[in-house]
Amino acid sequence: MTARTSTGRVTRRRERTRANLLDAAFAVFAAKGFGRVSIEEVCEAAGYSRGAFYSNFDTLDELFFALYEQRAGLIAEQVAASLASDGPDLDVPAAVERVTEVLLLDRDWLLVKTDFLVHAARDPEVARTLLEHRARLRRAIADRLARARGHTELPAVLGDAGRAAHAVVAAYDGVTTQLLLDRDVVRARAWLGQLLNALLTDGSTPH
Repeated sequence: MTARTSTGRVTRRRERTRANLLDAAFAVFAAKGFGRVSIEEVCEAAGYSRGAFYSNFDTLDELFFALYEQRAGLIAEQVAASLASDGPDLDVPAAVERVTEVLLLDRDWLLVKTDFLVHAARDPEVARTLLEHRARLRRAIADRLARARGHTELPAVLGDAGRAAHAVVAAYDGVTTQLLLDRDVVRARAWLGQLLNALLTDGSTPH
């Protein structure tokens, strides 16, 4: 076995260990809440030792941030992809339908995200991480809306594409807050679709 082959296997094993730790942490954070979870509980859920944990993360905070960035980055990519598939003309109802289908409306994820939000509100450095993700999501939406200007008119009250993107993200925040309380995913997706159609058209577009 060459050194390169051995190194490759170690790297793949470490990647698998890291992924398993993130998956286990997600389940434990969602069930108990950040701040109520120990490293030992994450290791037990993943089936690993503390040594395996510390070979991948320095602290529980670092693991939590990695988990959040993994899920949040996926959402930003999915939204960008769903908005980019129309060509120069933006079919608002079709784009809204795609966005509401891909947006992660999993209640466990929303519980983890809300924990992160509360944690960020008390720590400026953590808040910057959260703001960066939200900015990426808004840019993905704003870029697509900006490319559609001249083909699809936005309601004048929204102003430019950047302000429209803020409104879209605010609608998502409102819907997911309600979802945390009533647990009705089907209703949440329908409500989000209605809100986005109303925001991005004159409100008369049927959904």
